[in-house]
Amino acid sequence: MRVILQACAAILICGSFGAAAAQAPTPVPPETTVERQVRALANRDTQIGIYLNVLSDCTSGPLPTIRLVTPPAAGKVVVKTAKVKTTNYKACLALEVPAYVAFYKSPPEFLGDDAMTLEVKYQGGRTEIQKITVKVSAPGGQQKI
Repeated sequence: MRVILQACAAILICGSFGAAAAQAPTPVPPETTVERQVRALANRDTQIGIYLNVLSDCTSGPLPTIRLVTPPAAGKVVVKTAKVKTTNYKACLALEVPAYVAFYKSPPEFLGDDAMTLEVKYQGGRTEIQKITVKVSAPGGQQKI
């Protein structure tokens, strides 16, 4: 009888550890930081980012949430909705999906570097911090290639 009770106690203890492990929350992907530089002309809208979500079946998933963590010192950032058409993206030969497009515009008299930080949160908990530096020059100041 004593052996049976010890076996039952061992099964209950092992069963409770298994249940605790099965109930553990799924880990959230870590936050990643991306640093980029963009060239722009003074007083002109310049695209600084495009944000979309393409699923494995070549359809659109939920768009990410975008938050301006640190605004630029001189210019301003605007996010607009758009339709993106592309070919040969991952396994998708041709697709058209909705997207967010971020633009930066400096004041007419501003020349130099301006910096901002965006937080982009995707479905599933993945977060990307984007530190963007915009190098603003006067018309004719950019090198033509």
